[in-house]
Amino acid sequence: MDKKTTYIRFFANINPKTVNTLIQKTEEKVKEGVERFVLLMSSGGGQVFSGISGYNFLKGIPAEVVTHNFGSIDSVAVVLFCAGAKRLCVPHARFLLHGIGMDVTAPSRFDEKILDERIKSLRMDRQNIASIIADNCGKEIEEVDQDILTSIVLSVDKAIKYGLVHEIKRDLFPQGVEILDITDV
Repeated sequence: MDKKTTYIRFFANINPKTVNTLIQKTEEKVKEGVERFVLLMSSGGGQVFSGISGYNFLKGIPAEVVTHNFGSIDSVAVVLFCAGAKRLCVPHARFLLHGIGMDVTAPSRFDEKILDERIKSLRMDRQNIASIIADNCGKEIEEVDQDILTSIVLSVDKAIKYGLVHEIKRDLFPQGVEILDITDV
């Protein structure tokens, strides 16, 4: 018997609003007995905090999670993509890993203690991202950390070799299924 499956299209940036919507919709469907989620994704990335929170939530739910890149998965969206026990990709897509930063609104004043705190926080975020990707791709953390620092763009073929994608699959969903939509528009 097939598992009860819910399809979610996540065509959005990673931020508290979109990840909270993802969490809420997932919780509702788990309560309804859904055993499998297919997260159709295309995202330019966004906030590290939200991406890691979404990843940890999806990894901890009592259901199978499949992620499917249908365009671009950039920056912290790679972390959310890694929540899939099975990770799929259309033939013409890409992935981007790059360093992280922080936004500063002017005028801002920083003293040595605040700057040191911010740098430690950025490093910890980068280490967490590298650890998540390494754990899910079967890579060494140091290798992923270096790839993040130097920035890499992965084609579908390279993403498969990297261990990020398990299979190329053009078809996203079967005809007639309900698709839940998450956008940041």
